[in-house]
Amino acid sequence: MNGIKFFPKNLEIEDKRVLLRLDLNVPLKDGKILDKTRISLVVPFLKELVKKKSKIILISHLGRPKGKVNKKLSLEPIFENLKKKIDTKIFFYDGEINDEAEDKSKKLKKGEILFLENIRFFKEEEENDERFSKKLSQLGDIYINDAFSCSHRKQSSIHKVVNFFKASYGGPLLKKEIGAIDLVIKEKQSPVTCIIGGSKISTKINVILNLIKSVDNVIIVGAMANSFLYHKGHNIGKSLYEENTSNIVEEIYSKSKKNKCKIVLPIDCLVSKNFEGKAEVRAKDKINIDEIILDIGPKTIELITKIIDDSKTVLWNGPAGYYENENFSIGTKAIANKISENTCNNSLISILGGGDTIAALNKSELKLSFTHLSTAGGAFLEYLEGKDLPGLSVLK
Repeated sequence: MNGIKFFPKNLEIEDKRVLLRLDLNVPLKDGKILDKTRISLVVPFLKELVKKKSKIILISHLGRPKGKVNKKLSLEPIFENLKKKIDTKIFFYDGEINDEAEDKSKKLKKGEILFLENIRFFKEEEENDERFSKKLSQLGDIYINDAFSCSHRKQSSIHKVVNFFKASYGGPLLKKEIGAIDLVIKEKQSPVTCIIGGSKISTKINVILNLIKSVDNVIIVGAMANSFLYHKGHNIGKSLYEENTSNIVEEIYSKSKKNKCKIVLPIDCLVSKNFEGKAEVRAKDKINIDEIILDIGPKTIELITKIIDDSKTVLWNGPAGYYENENFSIGTKAIANKISENTCNNSLISILGGGDTIAALNKSELKLSFTHLSTAGGAFLEYLEGKDLPGLSVLK
């Protein structure tokens, strides 16, 4: 898989120190964890390493402390939560990355865990500092990156630290993320449909252009669709759109025609005069000058539902509307329900990603099932663009 070396199940690691990079960047409020998904995901592999009697040194970040200690961004709440989930001794270390840290790593007994404080408290982390990376490497005998969501960053604990290890591997979560996205762009089952939302074309232009080369349909929803409608001469009222994107839209249509990929836009919308208002249905060419497009309409939902039914694989990134207001979460819920339904009856491979997509699904409180739900944000999009992520390239 892309030439990346993944952690071998049969590797003998008893009494070996495993330096494990995770992404435990979870939302906190007043020291309380609001979403434990990322913590739950890492537990099975940690239990496996404990069972294999290795000594585990955990690295993660939380938020953006900009190289300074910020107690509001301490990993201690995550440490306390993890202690309840794994039956072994876990120690918290909030000191410098120096001889003391190395000594503590060496004094671990088999199956024990040393949990390091927020790695971004050190400015050298985001600087990808060589000296700091070497100090980090002295905490382990084997390095494992199981943080796909951070692998687009050139940072010490993701990138340069690997230079100082003879044995470095990708972990099982990283492998699962890559495998899922490859189902869309490399090992695909056609027809493949991508549903792309969000507000700005410019942030996803390279994703769309790369996907066009390998998928059958690209459905544009959310505020991004407004820019396409505006480009096509439709009145979009007071709706959010991105200026100076005509060349981008033209390039997308040109590439889609060349690659025989269909671009699908909303044919009707839910509008209101403000973000807190009630929804009214409008055809795409009947929007009034004082109205805001805030969701896709019933005919568009019907169209997208049919396309999903005709697809074997669906990738979804970005909600269909202003889901924060229940009146404009209808499109997002309808898409989610249809994808989940087809996934459950084994007629569809479904990959979902992006922070806003997950936030919209969590808010909906629907019971849904997908082939893969990615917790990665920037890394997910950059991999879809076809970029060689720094944290992955060093594992090859």
